[in-house]
Amino acid sequence: MTNVILSGIGSYIPTQTVQNKDFLQTSFYEVNGEKITLDNETIIRKFNAITGIDERRYAEPNQVSSDLALIAAQRAIADAGCDKESIDAIIYAHNFGDVAFEKVQSDVLPSLASRVKHALGIKNINCNAYDLLAGCPGWIQGVIVARQALLSGDAKRVLVIGAETLSRVVDPHDRDQMIYADGAGAAIVEIEESETKRGILSVASQTFTEQEAFYLYYGCSNQKDFLPENNYIKMDGRKIYEFALTNVPKAMQVCLDKAHVSIDELAKVFLHQANEKMDEAIINRFYKLYDKATPENIMPMSIQLLGNSSVATVPTLYDMVLQGKLSDHQVNAGDKVLFASVGAGMNINAFSYQV
Repeated sequence: MTNVILSGIGSYIPTQTVQNKDFLQTSFYEVNGEKITLDNETIIRKFNAITGIDERRYAEPNQVSSDLALIAAQRAIADAGCDKESIDAIIYAHNFGDVAFEKVQSDVLPSLASRVKHALGIKNINCNAYDLLAGCPGWIQGVIVARQALLSGDAKRVLVIGAETLSRVVDPHDRDQMIYADGAGAAIVEIEESETKRGILSVASQTFTEQEAFYLYYGCSNQKDFLPENNYIKMDGRKIYEFALTNVPKAMQVCLDKAHVSIDELAKVFLHQANEKMDEAIINRFYKLYDKATPENIMPMSIQLLGNSSVATVPTLYDMVLQGKLSDHQVNAGDKVLFASVGAGMNINAFSYQV
């Protein structure tokens, strides 16, 4: 039996911790350019109540996204115990490229995947390295693309990376800046021949663009006189919240049903860490689709301490659970789990997996 498995997982969580109190002196503005009159303690308290975020991690000033990715990739290769020269492809999911500290210009020449291949010292010219842009679901989409290449026979082993430094592209006058963080996660995805079925069981991938394409976008600062030539990550939070609650549970259901797996068999659900309240609502609606109550401890969460690091949240979260770094959460051989994400595009994707 041909299986597609995640044979190695690695992640890198930046060392610089930024707490909510570090935003007490920030001047916050509305999208229309009006200064927010609420005091910052109230702004931060309301932010925390909605998102669940207490603190987040930022890359060090001398680091860029591909530096974080390299560390995660090295750890994934070591975890898989494979020869780096046996990797047939490197898929690097990101959104903004390498952005140097206190700069806003993105650097994607050469591609970040090529940079990581170079830094890893891989000499194999047949290891194809390329970047993938799919919003926050990028790492999951990379795994889906890798699976296609593996099942077609075009590859036997693929390195999939998700890394981002969102702290470099946030508007310093927008409350939403407190959501975003930096990080990197990576996986070795490969073919395994076995007598028993395991690994990726099913996938689902959707893109909504009729009304939803620009829910996340690049725009000017809320403080209209602040560096008007620069653009920053922006979002319509209310629309994204409503979109996610309506559509993500349905996509998760599509994926699970494709695998012919009962929802009662799921041991864990690994959701993109975007917003604590939103993720809780998504998981509850997902179980409601099957007329089930949401089990306790079904959904690990890291957003409280790590914030939203976009493409890195899902692989980082999975790695933390595998390493026993989240209390009350573990996965064991034979467990069936579900991975899902939502983000700019608007994209939703998922894959079911048997450990």
